[in-house]
Amino acid sequence: MALKEKDKGKHDKIIEGAIKVFAKKGFYNAKVSEIAREANVADGTIYLYFKNKDDILISVFEEKVDMIIHRMEAELNKVDDPLDKIRTFVEHHIRLVKENKYLSEVIQIELRQSNKFMRRYLPVKFLEYLDLIGKILEDGKRRGVIRQDIIPAIAKRAIFGALDEMSLYWVLTRKPKYSLEQSIEQISTFFIDGLRVPKDTADGFSPLRSPN
Repeated sequence: MALKEKDKGKHDKIIEGAIKVFAKKGFYNAKVSEIAREANVADGTIYLYFKNKDDILISVFEEKVDMIIHRMEAELNKVDDPLDKIRTFVEHHIRLVKENKYLSEVIQIELRQSNKFMRRYLPVKFLEYLDLIGKILEDGKRRGVIRQDIIPAIAKRAIFGALDEMSLYWVLTRKPKYSLEQSIEQISTFFIDGLRVPKDTADGFSPLRSPN
């Protein structure tokens, strides 16, 4: 059931408050009362929208990743070439991490430390996000610009893994040695060069076969 506008406003304030508190205090050390204070709502109001602190953490992940998916889709829709879409994905993923410091800390650090979350929660939104990369790879194979031997299910996780590691670096490092632009260029070039169909096969003949 969709929340009424007034209720949604309070719901969103609690989510934003939780992100700041989780990032600053850590999930385990954070108290519901601190989240209520940050969101400027009464302590009891929290329980009108969420069962407990774990429920808040799951909601933070689901709602914010859903937001990221929609933003990423909007950016990808501006680009046609699959290889350019890989660069676009890399760029906007890294920029989102840089521009959303508190959210990045919660997703990169606090979620990983929550054993309960990792064991019991099926990360539907995360899988949707991964599928954005998978669809780019499948489209690139159909259009003959990405190698036929590439397995999208493996490649999408490899690409995300590199981005995830770079994101963790940006979150944990106070004074990064590398600029945002360097990170984007290095990761993009690394994967695009590996995915691209070699020039000597552009005439239609390719020794690269799609795996059975």
